[in-house]
Amino acid sequence: MESIAEKVKEKFGNKTIKYFEKNVKRHYFDVDAANIVELTKILFHGMEFRFITATGIHTRGGFEILYHFSYDKTGEVVSLRVILNEKEKPEIDSITPLFIGAEWIEREMCEMLGINFRNHPNLKKLLLDSSWPDGKYPLRQTE
Repeated sequence: MESIAEKVKEKFGNKTIKYFEKNVKRHYFDVDAANIVELTKILFHGMEFRFITATGIHTRGGFEILYHFSYDKTGEVVSLRVILNEKEKPEIDSITPLFIGAEWIEREMCEMLGINFRNHPNLKKLLLDSSWPDGKYPLRQTE
């Protein structure tokens, strides 16, 4: 029987950069930022995955965003990891038009890390006071 990871690999074709498994129920795929909307559509519409959340971090090399999806039939989680090497003005397409549940987490990553989500319908401040200065991002590491 084909594993869920194998099915995802087959559906994604050559659009993955790297695959790794943390354990039998946690699968990670490194993908190019340009493919994130298409690949999330494949998981949701083509394979019945459910969007859980997304997480973002600032690293020495730039930024990482992980999009987490659950395959509830088997209890497995697939995470799509995007690495944004742009240190000053990181940008990626929003998945909020596909998953309304992504709206707040994308707003939070924009506000706290300075990642711009293209085509987001409402990318305004969510957590910080309106007096917080523009261009200052609390979760960015200092060099």
